[in-house]
Amino acid sequence: MPNHAIRDIVQRMPKAELHIHIEGSLEPELIFELARRNGVALAYPSVQALRAAYAFTDLQSFLDIYYAGASVLLTEQDFYDMTAAYLARAHADNVLHAEIFFDPQTHTDRGVPFETVINGIWRACQEGPISATLIMCFLRHLSEEDAMATLEQALPFLDKIIGVGLDSSERGHPPEKFARVFARCRELGLHLVAHAGEEGPPAYIETALDVLQVERIDHGVRCLEDPALVARLAREQVALTVCPLSNVKLRVFGEMNQHNLIALLDAGLAATVNSDDPAYFGGYMNANFLAVCDALPLTAGQARRLAANSFQASFLAPAAKQAFLEQVDQFFTALPGHAEALT
Repeated sequence: MPNHAIRDIVQRMPKAELHIHIEGSLEPELIFELARRNGVALAYPSVQALRAAYAFTDLQSFLDIYYAGASVLLTEQDFYDMTAAYLARAHADNVLHAEIFFDPQTHTDRGVPFETVINGIWRACQEGPISATLIMCFLRHLSEEDAMATLEQALPFLDKIIGVGLDSSERGHPPEKFARVFARCRELGLHLVAHAGEEGPPAYIETALDVLQVERIDHGVRCLEDPALVARLAREQVALTVCPLSNVKLRVFGEMNQHNLIALLDAGLAATVNSDDPAYFGGYMNANFLAVCDALPLTAGQARRLAANSFQASFLAPAAKQAFLEQVDQFFTALPGHAEALT
């Protein structure tokens, strides 16, 4: 199938997004708008100057600007506006369901109340054009005690949270650092995910699975360095929430044509495509799919697998998950020459 046809398919096909940091969807234009609204002074004189600063060399260089951008978020309406903007973009990319990460510590450490953060994000999700749920992430460069305190703040709002995750600086902060807080979250019945195997080694994926007992691995691209781990991930069908543009932007891979997404699929892994921090890394869901199409390339059958994997790996209720998977089947069955697309 020619590339232009695959590009059309990946843009139109139904999909879920499982790895999106809502603070990472904060576009420079909205940062400046919120800064004006809240009287926050920015270190950059213009939208263009801020965008020009998005030349990251690694995860930490990105995080430095990411946290600075979040400084404009002060009111419930700010969090609502940020989330509503993301949901509109996801809807335009034919995302039907999103499981959204948010980082309360980024805001509570600045004196913004936890309830301000979650109520703004939650309200936008309830009023948005797609299905959306929330996963609260702990910042791994902070202490487990800090994470535990954040969990305590979250307890009155657990009806608004489906799970917890682990993000921020991976190097030097192994998953087992958060064993106690994840055990507590498991007792509370929350779903568990963790970033691992992006800049950290494959061993971090193993400890996320064995110590934290997570259900999904966020990123996980370095698993291919460990054949035994690959065999386990394939056998157990542990989903990997892969973020192609992010991986290139943060120099996990030098160029998109060096990305291992196709190798992950060929190894039988439950890989998915996601946008991570789209305002900073060059695009939302369809931009990631198009970059993959152009560089790797992608077949129609692989596109279908990625779409199906995204819903299969979600934390949706079984009936809702099945309904979305049927939409994927219907989309591909309706394609001209659909037999190729269903291989």
